[in-house]
Amino acid sequence: MDITQQQKETEQTALWNGRAGRAWVDAQASLDAILQPFEDRLVDEVRAGSAQRVLDVGCGTGATTLAIARLLASAKGHCVGVDISEPMIAAARERAQREGSMATFICADAQRHAFEPASFDMIISRFGVMFFDSPVQAFENLRQAAQGGAALRALAWRSPAENPFMTTAERAAAPLLPNMPARQPGAPGQFAFADRERVSSILEESGWTGIDIQPMDVECAMPEKALNGYFTRLGPVGLMLQEEPDERKRAQVIQTVRAAFEPFVRGGEVRFTAACWMIGAHAPSA
Repeated sequence: MDITQQQKETEQTALWNGRAGRAWVDAQASLDAILQPFEDRLVDEVRAGSAQRVLDVGCGTGATTLAIARLLASAKGHCVGVDISEPMIAAARERAQREGSMATFICADAQRHAFEPASFDMIISRFGVMFFDSPVQAFENLRQAAQGGAALRALAWRSPAENPFMTTAERAAAPLLPNMPARQPGAPGQFAFADRERVSSILEESGWTGIDIQPMDVECAMPEKALNGYFTRLGPVGLMLQEEPDERKRAQVIQTVRAAFEPFVRGGEVRFTAACWMIGAHAPSA
């Protein structure tokens, strides 16, 4: 691993085990509600097949893992969630315990974790595969964890231009927060898989077959009263606001960003279209 890869890995590990991971735990209920349509789609994908041993990559606080575990419970199936974030995995385990779920969770980097070979007959992910510093290595590792013929179904965001809601906060706050890091195309992060051809190339190089990447647009909503909590805790602006010592500047940023979200507000709700990819592939049969 070169220095650049080590730096990216350190950045992602630090991010998701620090402020970003804790923010996602704090916002768990709100985020689960926003992302419910995507969870439902992945549950439908599992239901449509015959999988009994499912791996959920980048499982976060475990909502999708638990939903799939509920689906598989009657057939004695099992779902395992893996994520690099200790705070999020701890929250997921607490949820599973409260629910009495048989789902299990691994705190590890799915890119390098030594999964038992050919131990899963389906691999899914709800926006958890865009953060690898070496995606080819990651998908090769996941392929080795999949049995022959196992399906891959992963959701990833399309481009920032197609997801204006996702970038509203940083565009509005940029003049007030000049030190906010600029997004780097293709770098680990939310929009790393925006380019369909790049994703297809990653999967081909890592040994997956039957690659099928389709656009999917989903209508999402959240209560208007949850909007301030959303942008002040999550994303680049949220992370910077958590460290902003100047209360006056902080208030100015919040006021400016909230005004920028006004086009998405419909009465008591915030509504937006989420543009993503449904990434499909299969592990080669023996």
